Amino acid sequence: MAEQCEVTLLVCDSLHSKRAIFPQDGSPDTQTVMAMMVIIGKHVSGEEGEAFAAAEVSVEDLNLWATSSSFGASFGISEDKIDGTGSILVKPVEVQAVTVDGAEYHLMHTNTWSPFDGRKGGTVASVRDTVFIRVCPAGPFALSDALKAARLIRDLIALATHRAAGVIWLRLEVAGTESVSPDGQPLPRRRANVLCNVLCSPAVLGSPAVLGKHDAKAVDLHHVFFTCEELPFEEIVPRWCKVYDRLQAAINMILGLRYAPALFVENNLLMAVGAAEVLHRSLGIDEKPFPEEEFTEMRDAMLDVVPEMHRGRLKEMIRNDPKLRDRLRALAARPDRDAIAQLVPDIDHWAGRTTQARNDLAHEGRTPKHSIDELIAIVEATTAVVILNVLHELGLPAERQRQIVREHPQLRAVCREACDPEPNS
Repeated sequence: MAEQCEVTLLVCDSLHSKRAIFPQDGSPDTQTVMAMMVIIGKHVSGEEGEAFAAAEVSVEDLNLWATSSSFGASFGISEDKIDGTGSILVKPVEVQAVTVDGAEYHLMHTNTWSPFDGRKGGTVASVRDTVFIRVCPAGPFALSDALKAARLIRDLIALATHRAAGVIWLRLEVAGTESVSPDGQPLPRRRANVLCNVLCSPAVLGSPAVLGKHDAKAVDLHHVFFTCEELPFEEIVPRWCKVYDRLQAAINMILGLRYAPALFVENNLLMAVGAAEVLHRSLGIDEKPFPEEEFTEMRDAMLDVVPEMHRGRLKEMIRNDPKLRDRLRALAARPDRDAIAQLVPDIDHWAGRTTQARNDLAHEGRTPKHSIDELIAIVEATTAVVILNVLHELGLPAERQRQIVREHPQLRAVCREACDPEPNS
């Protein structure tokens, strides 16, 4: 207990212990520990105890992505001139809700009013409109489930804004704390907070992350891939849950380039090309180079002429799988054709140079046939192709895909590089 509030420390490391000269029970007199996970408001035995009924999470730029606001304004005009009258209106926003696999997702607003602040030069009044998503599973759930929900929402906003998105706060409602007031009205459940500075830890949210800053300037709307205006909340959440579960490895790799890009282009090359390979496999669009029966006959014929001691090794090497070049071509064929044409005008050239760069680096440890500038261009183009594929899976309209390629600063830069497909080496 701390100030009459239950506190749970999880995943703790001891930093310093101070013992008496002759301790009677063997325990330290004082001990300093570092906790990777802190819950204020509830005692739990671990991450898997089903102690919570709902989770609420706020993520950077969620308000921009939601494209809804509590604020409105009006200005008085007389004879085509502002007459000095006007008002700032704070109005309730309708809750948007959707159910996915028994869990309810609510897009909600809350307003926080500040008292009038008298200054020597004037008076300031302010109100904050905070957007958050409330997740209510069908029954009690564990802390680990709440963290997964926070990661799901965080990564959706990170993809939509094409930048590292931080969790600002995570708030949990304790199951079994329902009550009513003396007049019979239901009262809110008791709440438990997860400390915000904990949420930037990979041990908590499962991948490199950033600490959410609620007062930082919002991202430019022109730098956003999509909002609830292009893909309404009721549509995008079910699609994202499905796509995220199926393509999570590839999405994690691409988001990793945004959260924690490597200092060396070679690392980013392996990450981007690896994401493309993983995405292609996860999509289940493999086309075998040979019919299975024909391949089996050819492989058996080759193995028959190989000494017995080498057959096992050779059999492992002969596979009826598409090559990296084939996978890249297949990925480029899925999103909108015009959007891809702006990014990689010559798909065969891009697929060939990318394959050669990855193979040279993986098998020889260097890329003598590629300049640093070309490797950077390959990383950016491959990353863009993977992102467009994920957006395509989410159902982003073709016109919006083309608009993103034309207007987003990073993708515009990829298009400029694509105008000169020749290597710079």
